[in-house]
Amino acid sequence: MIPTVVWGTGNVGRAAIRAVAAHPMLSLVAVLVSSPAKVGRDAGELGALGRRLGVAATDDVDAVLSTGPRAVVYAASGDVRPDGAIEDIARALRAGAVVVTPSVYGMYDCTNAPDDIRDVLAGAARSGGGSLFVSGVDPGWANDVLPLLVSGLGSDIDAVRCQEIFDYSTYDQEEAVRDLIGMGHPLDYQPLMLAEGIPTMIWGGQLRMMARALGVELDGIEETLERRPLETSVVTGSMGEFAAGTQGAVRLEVQGVVAGEPRIIVEHITRIHATCAPDWPAPPDGGAGAHRVIIEGHPRIEVTVEATDEGENRAAGGNATAAGRLVNAIDFLVEAGPGLYDALDVPLRPAVGRLGKK
Repeated sequence: MIPTVVWGTGNVGRAAIRAVAAHPMLSLVAVLVSSPAKVGRDAGELGALGRRLGVAATDDVDAVLSTGPRAVVYAASGDVRPDGAIEDIARALRAGAVVVTPSVYGMYDCTNAPDDIRDVLAGAARSGGGSLFVSGVDPGWANDVLPLLVSGLGSDIDAVRCQEIFDYSTYDQEEAVRDLIGMGHPLDYQPLMLAEGIPTMIWGGQLRMMARALGVELDGIEETLERRPLETSVVTGSMGEFAAGTQGAVRLEVQGVVAGEPRIIVEHITRIHATCAPDWPAPPDGGAGAHRVIIEGHPRIEVTVEATDEGENRAAGGNATAAGRLVNAIDFLVEAGPGLYDALDVPLRPAVGRLGKK
């Protein structure tokens, strides 16, 4: 059994606890939290498992890392505290752990990662003997292993398009939905996630990784952005009212340009309500969210993935797939040895030993 720590118990961390508990080769030995209200609570409760796991949450990072855990699932946010997340991950690497995380966008593509981030984390891995794999859903499997797998079913390929289509009213992250993405703000408000260059910072590594796998060179990366206002006010179950005239939908593309044409595209279509921008793409079943890969070429191939969790919630389903991709890579990384890994290094494998298990 591989002694494993889950660090952070938010939307991804809850799912990570469940994934570690289900994995036949992992043993949950500690859960790290930042909220005093969570200290002492059982991991099974924090992970919404419906049963106790006998592991009490703690905020003592030094004590947990001093035990030498073999793996750490780092699920704390890096969106508004990137430097803090990098330092936390470096501490775990120096302790000799395999670290899997969705929290550092710059490390999704290790080969082209910014030097200042890669050097810190590579140095920590060397000094402690740890290893690092950064992935998620989008960015993550929905725009690396899935499109690359599907591309192998075709012959001639004109373009690869990866879409995330979501109704953000299902998200349990009000600050991110309103302030980072701008839903409910006037259209002259500049949300951080939509600022010029930020989409490339988040998804550019995925485009470069896909280009590398497909054997092409990118001329560059371009961005497009469109925002739509709500025509009428809407009220959401978890975040309250979003007023008419404020931002209600966003459509952006991050385009990998090859020989002067956009050939590898990550596209996001996000709404706070289905009535906003009804002419934009929607999930095929009209549900709250989906990830879609479209291979334009011969043949044209389209694959849509819909995941649900925590009461049939599709946002929670996406988080659970992100956690699953990370947690299920741990045993491979333990065998692979120290270093920095990306999605082209880490295979997506069958769920051995988990069929029919509870």
